Amino acid sequence: MKPATKQAAVSSPNLAWLNLPNLPNPLKALFAGYLLVIGVGLCMAGLQIMLTHGMADGKPGLSVNDIVYSYYGDRTHSKLESMLNGAMKANAPDEVRADIIGWVHRGAHKDEWDSHFKGVFAQHCVACHSVVPNIPNFKNFEEVEKVAATSDGESWQTLTRVSHIHLFGISFIFFLMGFVFSFAVGVPKKLKILAIAFPFGFLILDVLSWWLTKLNPNFAYFTIIGGIGYSLASTFMWFTSMYQMFILSRNGKVYGNAWEQDL
Repeated sequence: MKPATKQAAVSSPNLAWLNLPNLPNPLKALFAGYLLVIGVGLCMAGLQIMLTHGMADGKPGLSVNDIVYSYYGDRTHSKLESMLNGAMKANAPDEVRADIIGWVHRGAHKDEWDSHFKGVFAQHCVACHSVVPNIPNFKNFEEVEKVAATSDGESWQTLTRVSHIHLFGISFIFFLMGFVFSFAVGVPKKLKILAIAFPFGFLILDVLSWWLTKLNPNFAYFTIIGGIGYSLASTFMWFTSMYQMFILSRNGKVYGNAWEQDL
């Protein structure tokens, strides 16, 4: 008789509300508020990637080359040359760009900067590259010298810092999103488990690919796979959770303990 008593306690009607459609309104407000903020945050993260890594090759939009240049580096051209032939091409006449690129190829020596190129940059570049935050100040030779050198991508120290921030911070986001989604009803058990687990696996793949791309540019494709993978899984959980809390809940049906259904 003891197993039957235990089973009766587990399936108590008091837990019939333990699912996304039947959650009490305060819990729905808590879950929905979290999902809304996280949704906006993820969109801002995507925009930030497009505005930083997405311009690494000097062209708008995120590409494999952007990832290669960000982590492996562009070891054949300097960042300054890439920008002059890309996003900044319209900001100076062809002869001026050719003059600067020639100086870069000669080693970007300071004596030529003092005698000639300081004035060239003052005329064509410093209107933005001295007042806009987070871009090099081209009034200073030291800043120009950095972007005139060929790039080895992110340093090992930077990769270490960014990796642990991403792994700790984003995994916490996925944990709470998966917790909310675990109360969903009508989702096959295997699909629910995969949707919850996939973001963590793809996050590890994403971060690991940065380190591998630093060693070999061919691993840049894994960065794209990782990012797309956890984005799709998160989007599925986000929309399913919001749909069940605010649309499916209108049919007035009591679904029962969602966790019990997954056992």
